[in-house]
Amino acid sequence: MSSNSGGIFDIPGKQEQLAILERNASSPEFWNDAAKAQKVQRQIKELQEWVEAWQSLDREVQDLASLAELAAEEKDAEVLKDAEASVPGLEKRLSELELRKMLGGEDDARPAIISIHPGAGGTESQDWARMLLRMYSNWFVKKGFKVDVLDEQPAEDAGIKGATLEVTGDHAYGYLKSENGVHRLVRISPYDANARRHTSFAAVNVYPEVEDVELEINEADIKVDTFRAGGAGGQHINKTDSAVRMTHIPTGIVVACQSERSQHKNRASAMKMLRAKVFQHIKDEEEKKRDAKKASKLKIEWGSQIRSYVLQPYQLVKDVRTEHETSDAQGVLDGDLDDFVTAYLLALDAERTAG
Repeated sequence: MSSNSGGIFDIPGKQEQLAILERNASSPEFWNDAAKAQKVQRQIKELQEWVEAWQSLDREVQDLASLAELAAEEKDAEVLKDAEASVPGLEKRLSELELRKMLGGEDDARPAIISIHPGAGGTESQDWARMLLRMYSNWFVKKGFKVDVLDEQPAEDAGIKGATLEVTGDHAYGYLKSENGVHRLVRISPYDANARRHTSFAAVNVYPEVEDVELEINEADIKVDTFRAGGAGGQHINKTDSAVRMTHIPTGIVVACQSERSQHKNRASAMKMLRAKVFQHIKDEEEKKRDAKKASKLKIEWGSQIRSYVLQPYQLVKDVRTEHETSDAQGVLDGDLDDFVTAYLLALDAERTAG
């Protein structure tokens, strides 16, 4: 592994691109277009991180190879043992770079907006949506992502009617796009007096956040309604019409936010959600025009799920797209999602390469 290599990562190409962007950024006119300048700065930062990560790994591999060679010549078993012990750590870092290579989509580096909605089935599905919210919340902590709750609506008996979160961190959307779809749960219901097995569904929708994108939404195309936020009540119940619902008339897209006491804050969060959904709608329409695979919203029911979580009569979580599975269902529900995300990204990369 030479310092001028990089194999599948094309480090020389990234270095050349970085040099061009840095020259452009040094121009006096660079900040004339602030939005474009910020985009270029993000590209520079990402390329710098790529190059520095590779160079650091490459140096350590070279140093370790030299150390092992010297130890072999001097028959120093202790140093050889230490060198061998360092290999798994370097392999892990190489795997992380390989995973990062798969996160090269146009929007992968963006923050994400994730919404969770229960399917038909009342309390059962609402509780399943709550379980998914907990699973993702735990995973976000493990990934070091920053999370802001844009909207959360508790259900009357148990679970949630819906939740929308803003997730910020390294390639948040790139990772989270693997979760877009319908999730199916099979378990003995804690709400069934006869302890029967129930199947529940919940939909997870993931969008890239696009506040920095030039996206014109005519205010005349937005219908804004305010209403009193729901909730369990008590001393903290919101007694003012601070909740906001926005309808984008041309597309029929509807978003709502009631997580804040301030109508102004709820309006800002709702607008952020609306921009993300309209942006995704436009992208989907463009894909259709290019005769790409038609994007369709699946019903939240049997046969449309991307992943099944079976807790009874056996323990199994299986992704129907990649065939990846594990019997550690509780671990997954506690937020151990990395293997499923990686399997999805590997399959996506293979499909992209084959295409």
